[in-house]
Amino acid sequence: MYPIMLDLRGRTCLVVGAGQIALRKVLGLLAEGAVVTVVAPKVIVPINRLARDGEVKLIERHFLDSDLDGMELVLLATGDRQVEQRVSHLCKKRKVWVNAADVPALCDFHLPSVITRGDLRLCLASGGGAPFAVRRLRELLEYKLGPTWGVWMTTARRFRGMVRARGLGKREADACFDRFFAETVDIESLAVRVPSEQEQEAWLRS
Repeated sequence: MYPIMLDLRGRTCLVVGAGQIALRKVLGLLAEGAVVTVVAPKVIVPINRLARDGEVKLIERHFLDSDLDGMELVLLATGDRQVEQRVSHLCKKRKVWVNAADVPALCDFHLPSVITRGDLRLCLASGGGAPFAVRRLRELLEYKLGPTWGVWMTTARRFRGMVRARGLGKREADACFDRFFAETVDIESLAVRVPSEQEQEAWLRS
C-alpha cells in the first residue's frame, strides 16, 4: 500500500450504508470538507439529522448503479457482503476509489487510525490485517502524546518561517531545525515543551 493523504475539500464522496460505522465515515469526510452523499434504505437518527441540517445529501433506498455517477470516492459500511462486493466491483470498473469497512479484499485503499494534535497528524495502519492492534497502538500514543504537541507543532511551523526568512543555506537551516527538536523534545517520554521566542531567536543567531 502506498501511503497518501488526500485533500477532499469539495470532492464528491458517497457513503453506502447509514448505521453507526457509516456515521463515523460520514463525520470523517465532513471534517475534511468533502461533499457527502449517503444512500441506504434504513438510516440512524444522527445521519437523518445531518441531512436535515443540509450537511449531507441523503437517499433513502437501496444502492443503484447510477449512485456512482460523479463520485470520486466511495466508502462502504452496509454489513452486507453481497452488496459491498457488487458496489466494489462497480467502483473498480469505473476507476472510482473504494473502501469497505473491515473487508480488505474489496478495498482500493485503507483508512488509517489517526491521532490529531493541532496540525500534527499521525496515521497508523496495518494494511487492513490487524485493526485491533492499530486501535490499541493509537490509544497508547494518544496517551503519550499530550495536547502540548499541537502547540509545539504550530510553534515549529512558525520557527521554520523564521529560518526561511533569514535566507540560510541548507546546512545552517538544518542545524537550526536540529537544535529546535533537540531542545524541545524528550525522546524517552515523548513529552515536548514550547520554546519561547527569545530561545528561538538565540538558536537562529547561533
